[in-house]
Parts: sequence; structure tokens; C-alpha cells
Amino acid sequence: MPPNHSLRAVIFDLDGVITDTAEYHYQAWQRLADEEGLPFDRAANERCRGVTRRDSLLIVLGDRQETEARQAELMARKQRYYEASLDKIGPDDLLPGVADLLDQLDDANIPYAVASASKNARAVCERLGIAGRLGTLADGHSVARQKPYPDLFRFAAAGLGVPAARCLVVEDAAAGVAAALAAGMAALALGPAERFDELAGGDPFTRRDDLRGITLDELYAAADPASGWRVVENAFDPATQHHMETVFTQGNGRFASRGSFEEGYPGESALTFVHGIWDDMPIAFTTLVNMPHWFHLTVHLDGEEFRLDRGEVLDFRRYVDLHRGLLRRDVLWRAPNGKVIDLQFERFHAYHAEHVGAVRLLATAVSHPCRIDVRAGIDGHVANKDLLHWHLAGQGGEPDRVWLRARTRHTAREVVVAARVAAELPSGEAARPAADACPGFPALALAADLEPGQTLQVDKLVAIATDRDPTRRGASHADDMVARALAEVAETPAYDRLRRDHATAWERVWRRGDVVIEGDDEAQLATRFNLFQLLAAAPQHDDRVSIGAKALSGYGYYGHVFWDTEIFMLPYLIYTYPQTARNMLLYRYHTLGGARRKAAANGYPGAQFAWESAETGDEVTPRWVPHFADPTRLVRIWTGDIQIHITADIAYAVRQYWQITGDDAFMRDYGAEIVLDGARFWAARAEPETGTDGQTVYAIRDVIGPDEYHDHVDNNAFTNYMCRWHLQTALAVYDWLRVEHPTQAAELAGRLALSPGELQQWQNVIQNMHFAYSRDTGLIEQFEGFFEREAVDPELFRTADRSLQVIFGIEGANERQVLKQADVIMLLCLFRDAFDRRTWQTNWDAYMPITDHHFGSSLGPAFHAWAACEVDLPQEAYQHFMLAARADLRNPRGNAGDGIHAASTGGVWQAAVFGFAGLRPTDDGMAVRPRLPRHWRRLAFRYTYRDQNYSVDIRRGEGGGYRIDHIAEK
Repeated sequence: MPPNHSLRAVIFDLDGVITDTAEYHYQAWQRLADEEGLPFDRAANERCRGVTRRDSLLIVLGDRQETEARQAELMARKQRYYEASLDKIGPDDLLPGVADLLDQLDDANIPYAVASASKNARAVCERLGIAGRLGTLADGHSVARQKPYPDLFRFAAAGLGVPAARCLVVEDAAAGVAAALAAGMAALALGPAERFDELAGGDPFTRRDDLRGITLDELYAAADPASGWRVVENAFDPATQHHMETVFTQGNGRFASRGSFEEGYPGESALTFVHGIWDDMPIAFTTLVNMPHWFHLTVHLDGEEFRLDRGEVLDFRRYVDLHRGLLRRDVLWRAPNGKVIDLQFERFHAYHAEHVGAVRLLATAVSHPCRIDVRAGIDGHVANKDLLHWHLAGQGGEPDRVWLRARTRHTAREVVVAARVAAELPSGEAARPAADACPGFPALALAADLEPGQTLQVDKLVAIATDRDPTRRGASHADDMVARALAEVAETPAYDRLRRDHATAWERVWRRGDVVIEGDDEAQLATRFNLFQLLAAAPQHDDRVSIGAKALSGYGYYGHVFWDTEIFMLPYLIYTYPQTARNMLLYRYHTLGGARRKAAANGYPGAQFAWESAETGDEVTPRWVPHFADPTRLVRIWTGDIQIHITADIAYAVRQYWQITGDDAFMRDYGAEIVLDGARFWAARAEPETGTDGQTVYAIRDVIGPDEYHDHVDNNAFTNYMCRWHLQTALAVYDWLRVEHPTQAAELAGRLALSPGELQQWQNVIQNMHFAYSRDTGLIEQFEGFFEREAVDPELFRTADRSLQVIFGIEGANERQVLKQADVIMLLCLFRDAFDRRTWQTNWDAYMPITDHHFGSSLGPAFHAWAACEVDLPQEAYQHFMLAARADLRNPRGNAGDGIHAASTGGVWQAAVFGFAGLRPTDDGMAVRPRLPRHWRRLAFRYTYRDQNYSVDIRRGEGGGYRIDHIAEK
């Protein structure tokens, strides 16, 4: 068996899979129907596949009504006809492929079972000669509820001692496949595709005509039907706990939660962030606040608390299904008392209902009868790394629901979390939870007694309301929030319906936003993972929030918003979900007040955007932080003071959005003001000096460019070029506004106090901006005096096992020719068609060998991949692309536990689409120029340009060329 594979057991249906007793059933029902004068044919018999005897009888009877006694007599008669035919069955009646498959399973030591609704299953298996080979047999006598309920298959898994998650069910009926999927198992469906049409759009499964010629490799593949969409953890390692919490982060664009366990674990970094819920804190000014713990759920087995640090974990598997936004964990656990239980947890943040989250628990007794106690609570006793932000302001409970209200201690933000629990006993009856009014931790509790193979199902639905949500007229805000949360959780459909709608919403998202890569399974999965994390944090309906540097996935950077958003993340959204991109640009518009306050505090007019921004747009970059090597020492952080290129970065994003969407209304009403007020800052920040030729030149001194190994530098090429471009764009936007919307232009000019003299000053800066570009070689000097700094032994870049800033120290790196990330190279990418091939190649050769690719910034590799494509080095581009794509999945820098590298998530898309596909805007629309890694067979994606949807499908052709389909969709 392949290592870490999910397959541990196979469960076969009997009729139509192992043998064709279905034909005997058909003949028996046909004889009964003929005797009763009822119409019955093979089409009707198809509907009898996998269902109970009584349900089959009802199909035969059609509209005819019969008493219970009469129904019993008819079923008994049919059964006599059927049993009489069983005498004909023998080993030769195994269906083609079955005997060989059972031999393969025996050779691989993979146990298998039969699970059939038939009450004659054991007799049939004995006649077939396979009864002694089965690990267990589940039949119509084993459970009360038959397919499509999952009970029979979970009973069989318990009999095998294998967790449901590790089982593959082989079925020939839609009802049986549905039951297998409901049990949390993989399914291999046998028969024509149309037989399973009703399951379309549900959980994935594999289909095959029959078992002839099937191999174990095909079974392994069927056990992982969505391998291109699932990030899987096959064993729990406490040493990687925080890293995996980040990887398994889920969200819906409004709120997100790290992948911590429902029951908790020592040292966990559990959190849930809701966009826009901030509170003050020391040093970092403000932080997103960890919400009350909404998915809390504990299990006790005969009084023994289930936790992974107690008892014995016999089997563990966890995965996130990216395609449908589901996080699932399966644990086979032996309690200290020796009893074994199979636990399956599943949860999601409803993508279509952004206030709602859901958790499902399936608890199956495996080895012994036992009592299961479950407590589903809302834990208000949460903190941000031991810093308390909540004042608990109220709670309440009813028989099936509870709520908790809390208020932030400094900003007085209020939230209400409400939860409803529904539970189903093995009999199918509902269990009645009881409210537990523990102060600050209201919960719903319930219990069930289980026999081996029986399952308790518990569904927890949660709604989160905040004081940022609209208030109903005439209601007090606090009471209204409680009412809204309770109403939403009450009106939320049951778990299965909510799950279907949520999965459908994600599938719709992926139809527009997926990137398909064929020929490279790891790159495919990693790309989807990065896009999933970006989408999970992207605000669909809120234009006063944006995505922070760690998205909504960790405490790193406190939720603050950087240039990462506009330069790295936003392009994906501009090209695929422009309304969401518009929301995020409106966040910058709404925070212009903070940008103006920062400019004024520094003595400049206009708007200087904060390097780190939160709710108001005021600067919230910490000034001092502990030294990375010695926490007792403080290090001055200068980025909030002098990393000023962000103002132009935001203008770049505004211009890019306008260019791609053609959204003139946005530029007229919002974008122009962002661009023009930022330009006022730049014109004042650039300092006139006398150049070597005696002419006036404008310099920008004492800055930090994108490469943060170097601070307090003069005339950083990226910053100066962006300043000049920003001023040029501002003049162009103002000219457009005056022509197309003269009234708005006059109003805005008056409000900003723009004068003809100021506009002329912009022209002066544009024409005389310092930019160290050699016309002879094409080399751009990263900043004034860069090449005078000490060179570094090239071997060190290949052999270093940690950051070069750690090796040299902060000042040592500053004094050397070593880059943390792309700087000049990033400039070339952003303005790729403004520079000729010689300039590209010269600067690639100059800067790529001296960049700390592996341990510098996670912002670098994606743009290096793009740049490598521009100089026709697709194989080198691939190496950088995978560094970006693996930034969180493999955790090469060791800091993924702090949260997702959100810039890298968007950078991966840009590397794939702008780099490998070569997508670019031209005067005639969008064009592609592909340069794929040699092992990629296909790259496909969609984008939107000026309200028209396009699809791009690039396939490698014969002889190394490409077949490109670039189509406007109807």
C-alpha cells in the first residue's frame, strides 16, 4: 500500500457488485407483480437497487394502497420466491473481476467487508464461498435504518475496526453511494453514469462500469477522488501544530478561523477574526480581536475526555476540501479506559451566508457499548496571545440554543454569537440538548448510549452578529444584535442543506477563479490552496475593510493592511472578482482621512498612506519591537516613517482596476481623489537639488524601498519611478475628469485646493526626477551608492541555512549588496512593457544572484518567477514559482504558524497568469504569450476584462509549440 494512503479497508455492497442476486430479486418481484396484476419492468427495478424490502414493495405497488398486514404477506411471498432461487448460487456466480480483486486485497493485507440491506446476505456469501474471507458482514439485521442512511456502512467499518474515513465503499446503486458519502467514506460507483445523475453536485466519487480489470492503484485513486483539491494531513504531530492551524484556516470573506481542534489542545493558537472588529493594544496600536470561540465542542466517552494528548490515537486524518470549503478531521481514539471510538468532525464558514458557521460531529462506538456526552459551547474566555480584549456583556439560553454578547474593552465594539444544536440518535430520533449557563461559556449538552457500530450525530449551527451590521429601525443596538443572531441561527437551514448551498457557492467561485495546471499535481494543488486562502479573506460585501498581511489566519502583524494588498493580492481579484477588488479599493478611499493626517503630521500636503493601516487609515506600524535574536533588546522599526512607496502602490492599484474594468464611475467618484491627493504628497516629498550638470533634479532621500534589508537610503529606484509615474497618472486622470466630468473635476479641485501652479510643479518633478538608469548597459541602480557597498561571496547565497540578515545582522546586511526581495525586478514587472529586453536581462543578471531567495521575504519568489518568464527562463521561473506556492504548505521559513503569507497567495496567481501565460493588456485588448515549464501540459484560467468574461486554455503541442484558445465567453 502506498505510504500515508487513505485506504485502509473496502466495503462491498452485495447485489450487483459481488454477485448478480439483483437478477434474482428482479425475477421474484416480477413474479409477484404478475400474480398481483401490477406493472413492473427493469426500469422500475432500477429504483429498487440498494433500498429496503419495504421500499421496494412500495415501488412495485405504485399507487395501490395495502394494509400493513397485506404488505407483510406480499413481502414474505416475494422473499420465498427469492430464497428458492438462492440454491442456484455458487462460487462461479461472482461477477467478473471480483475474485481477482479479493485476491489483490488479501495480498495487500487490506481487510474488506460486505454491507448489504439484504437479510440473506450471509447465506449468499456462504454459497459464493467468500464468507470466511470477510472481516465482517453487515446486513439487514444489523441496523434499524438502511440506505440511503449511512448506518450500515458505519456499522461495517466499526466491525472492521477501521475509521470510516479510511474506507472505500463499492456500490452499484445511487442510494448506496449516497449512504457511503454520508458515512464520510469514499465511494466507487459501478454502472452507467446516468444511474448516478441524482448525485451530481454532491460529494465527489469515482465511477466505473464494473470491476473487470481493476487494480489496487485504481482503488487507491478512488479513495482520494478529489486529490487535486484536498490538502491532507495523515498524522498529528504536536511539533507542527501551529503550522497546520494556519494551513487549515477557513473563511468566507467576513470571518475566518484557524484550523485548531474543536476540543482544544495544549498550546494551541486558536483564533477567529471578523473583518473590522479592532481593539487597541500596546506597541502595535490596534489589532483584530480574537472572537469568542464559536466551534467549541467536547466529547466524553464514559467520562473520559477526548483529547489528542490523552488516551491513544489509533488513526488520524485531516483535510481541507478546497473545492467546497470544508474542513474535516477523522480520529480513531482509544480512551484510557480501553474503549475505542471513531470521531468525525466537519466544519465550514458558510460562503453564501457570511454570518454563519457550522460544525458536525459523528461519533461511532467501535469496540464496546459506551455513553457519549457532548458539550457544544461558546467560549467567551479568549485572548489575543494572553492579552484580554473582551468584556462579557450578557448571555442566555433556551432548550436548543444559546447566545453570548461581548464588548471590546477599548473600542467598545460589540458582538453576539448565537448557537443552535440538533442531534440525531442511532434510532433516527432527535436528541434534546440541555442549556448549560456557565458564566462566559454558555453551552448545549446532550448524551447518548451507543452499541458498537452505532453513531451519534451532532450538528452545531452558529451566527455571529456585530455592531458593524445594519440595525433594525426602532431597536436598541444591543437587543437588536441578540435578536438578529438568534433569528439568523433559527432561520439557518439544517446542516445538510446549509452544506449543499455552501459547497455550491464555492463551486461557483471556482468556475471563475480556478487555475488549471496539468502535468504537475503539486503545483496544481498548491496554486489552488493559495487562491483558496485569498478568497477566504476577501470581503465580498464590505467596503470598509481589506486583507491584512496574514489575511484572517494568524496574529502576525495584528491584521494590519500593507502594500501587499494592492500589489500582490488585488490583481487576482481585479481580473476575476472585480466587485470584491472595488470593495478593497474603497477601503483606501474611506481611510483617506488617516492618510491626510499622516501627511500633515510629517509636514506635507495631500495624502500619505500608512505603511500599516487598520480601521481609520492612521499609521499603526510599531516603532519598536524585540530583536529577533535577543528579545531583551528593542529594534527601531522605520517602515512606518520612511517606507513611503505605498502611496504610489495604491494609486497603481486604482489605475489597474480602472484599466481592466473600465469602471469610470469608480474613478470619477473615488479613484481620482485617491490618486490626486496622493500626488500632492509626492510633489512635496520630492526635494529639488542641483545636479552634476547644474540642472535641477528631484531627489527622494531617506527611504526604504521594497528591499527591506536596506533602510535610510537615497533615491531608491522603485520609489522614485513610482513617484514619477503617480504624478503622470494624476495629471492624466485630472485631464480625463475635466473632459468627461467637468462638474466633478471642479468640485474635487476646489476641495483639494489644486492650483495651476501645483499642477505645473507636478510636471517639473516628472521631468526632472532622479532615476539612476544607464543608457549604455540598461542597468538600474537600486539606490544611490548600492554598488559601492560590500559584495557578498556568491557561495553564501547557495549554502546559507538562514536569513542573510540573521547571518550578517541588521546593520551588516544594510552595508552589503544583498537583497531581501525583488526591488528593481519588481519595478520591471509592474511596468514590464516600458523596458526593453536588454534592460530586463541586465538587471536580472545583476540582482537575481544577490537576492536571499530562500530565507528573505516571501514577497519575492512570485515576482522572480514572473520576471524569469520575461527573460525566457521558464524552468528557473518554475523554481521560484514553487518557492512562492509552498510558502505556507511546506513552511520553509519556519514562520507559517504566524499566519498565511497573504502576499504570496496573490503572487502565485500573477506568476502563473502574467508570467507563465504572459497575459497582458495591449492597445487591442488582452494578449497572451505563454512560456510554460517543460513538464506542464496545460495551463487554463478565466478572467474578466471590461465586463466581458474570457477563457484562456494553453496546451503544449507537438514539437514544443503551444495551442492557445483565448475565447470571449457568451
